[in-house]
Amino acid sequence: MKLVAAAKVRRAQEAVINGRPFSETLVEMLYSINEQLQSEDIDVPLTNVRPVKKVAVVVITGDRGLCGGFNNLIIKKAEARIAELKSLGLDYTVISVGKKGNLYYKRRDNVPVDRFIEGWSFPTVKEAQAIADDVFSLFVSEEVDKVELVYSKFVSLVKSDPVIHTLLPLSPKGVVRDVNGNCVDAIEDEFFRLTTKEGKLVVERDSVRAKREEFSPLMQFEQDPVQILDAMMPLYLNSQILRALQESLASELAARMNAMSNATDNAVELKKNLSIAYNRERQAKITGELLEIVAGAEALRQPD
Repeated sequence: MKLVAAAKVRRAQEAVINGRPFSETLVEMLYSINEQLQSEDIDVPLTNVRPVKKVAVVVITGDRGLCGGFNNLIIKKAEARIAELKSLGLDYTVISVGKKGNLYYKRRDNVPVDRFIEGWSFPTVKEAQAIADDVFSLFVSEEVDKVELVYSKFVSLVKSDPVIHTLLPLSPKGVVRDVNGNCVDAIEDEFFRLTTKEGKLVVERDSVRAKREEFSPLMQFEQDPVQILDAMMPLYLNSQILRALQESLASELAARMNAMSNATDNAVELKKNLSIAYNRERQAKITGELLEIVAGAEALRQPD
């Protein structure tokens, strides 16, 4: 299973790395346009920052186990956030994505769940659009005032961080931040390449830096900025959710690869220890039988 996960994680990792530049550039452009509209009396539903009374928490987990504490860390992060919302006196609802999260929340009747969504072997735009439509309807109808994503951000093959990503409303700050004000976008990524060397699986590291160009305030648009926002906001929702699904999948596969690697190492160590214990017992038994034979022979040689 280690080799199977290693083969899959390469594809998932490339999807994460290749998708980040588009997602980050789109967010920066939307923030810049939104900042220009702050001084104008224009109503764009997905950018309205209203007093928060209810929060929708989208929890993205995996579909299978055997990946260490991957799913438990995400669920604990979501539970901590829910406890924080309760302490603030805010209502909440959960949108669960992934079989492990669905099983967890189906056993808890005290947690309000808006929808259960099954996971996929490899997320695509179609699957992300299904989640985006549900989130869009909840926010526009003012059933919720804020939408947050809870998922595992892929850092490397040996590390992933559960993060909280505010999806809606679109903040005019200029960067994507979590609830603590920390940026969740990595400026520098470490690209891991899986290869084989002398018959063993090894990892090569190449530093990949995402180039960022500042959005010029002198840029003019032929269309009205409101029309551009209305056209780009659905793309924003879809891209951010797709990115979260890809990050979560890459983190899950990396965690499974590490878990299977640790299991293989533990099995080899266990085999070694059992072999040593077996050889010791076998040698002790042989030595005991030899001693009995020698003692019997010495007894037969003794005179009557």
